[in-house]
Amino acid sequence: MRTGTRLVGFAVGLAAIFGATYGIGRVVDRTPVAESRHDGGAASRHDGGAESRHDSDAVPATGERGGPADRIPGGLLVTDRGYTLDPVDAPADEFAFRITGPDGQPVTRYDVAHDRRMHLIVVRRDLSGFRHVHPDLAADGTWRVGTPLAGPGQWRAFADFAPTGGEPLTLGVDVTVPGELTERQLPAPATSTTVDGYTVTLTGSPQPGRTAPLTFTVSRDARPVTDLEPYLGAYGHLVALRRGDLAYLHVHPDGTPGDGRTRPGPAVSFLAEVPSAGSYRLYLDFQHGGTVHTAEFTVVAGTPPTGTPPTGTNPSGPAPSGGADHGTPGHGHN
Repeated sequence: MRTGTRLVGFAVGLAAIFGATYGIGRVVDRTPVAESRHDGGAASRHDGGAESRHDSDAVPATGERGGPADRIPGGLLVTDRGYTLDPVDAPADEFAFRITGPDGQPVTRYDVAHDRRMHLIVVRRDLSGFRHVHPDLAADGTWRVGTPLAGPGQWRAFADFAPTGGEPLTLGVDVTVPGELTERQLPAPATSTTVDGYTVTLTGSPQPGRTAPLTFTVSRDARPVTDLEPYLGAYGHLVALRRGDLAYLHVHPDGTPGDGRTRPGPAVSFLAEVPSAGSYRLYLDFQHGGTVHTAEFTVVAGTPPTGTPPTGTNPSGPAPSGGADHGTPGHGHN
């Protein structure tokens, strides 16, 4: 990271938890460990001047009724089950980090999940600038990728991985890129959006505490797209983030290419469960014509808050100054 970029660890134990999705789109339970580390606020310095997070005491996890939680949402902890996400110094045009294991050493062996050993997802805390990239692993356990942090702001970086011999995890860390930034308003809830000339329509809405189907239908020039291409082992890849704390939900569609029943479009369906009423931002990656596109939606689970704009069409517009341009084909996918 370039000098002046401040890395801040951020971990939260919450009463509201993401429920597991079902079928192929199941979310793996995240059981917090007692030693989980959270954000200490100020950055400290170590290892020859590299900026790092301040370690603080463990955060007790609480359940929906105030008792111990069986799970907490993915991405809210920087340390979980003995594994820690540690950003490291890198040139200005790179983003680099390590995952250290329960023994304190960098992890160098990972299982392949959804065609990759590591999924790195970043988004600004105003839920703009979403990027999904796949870094390369060096022999010393350092992951490196061309920086996905497209301009100033406070970003949340999620490392989604499965260490060999361990359970899948999603760890998160805050990364602050200095500079002037105008915060982007969360787009209104919508059932349709456009990206790169494609129209994507959403049917269904999340329901707090129970499973609900979400189906995305892709068309181009008013014609259904029936030849979607596999991307990360599926015809669609969905990430959901809860507004406010950016709790992370990573699901996959009900069906896989070549299973004899799943068609390559125009519809890609998911089953998802969210724990609480509120606003969520959905990011659907799909591939067509050799290019990955990302359609974004704002949805409201449960009773919409007073003053929530009505559902309608929400065309993708240009990103704010310095942000990732979702109108650019293939943005942020490596």
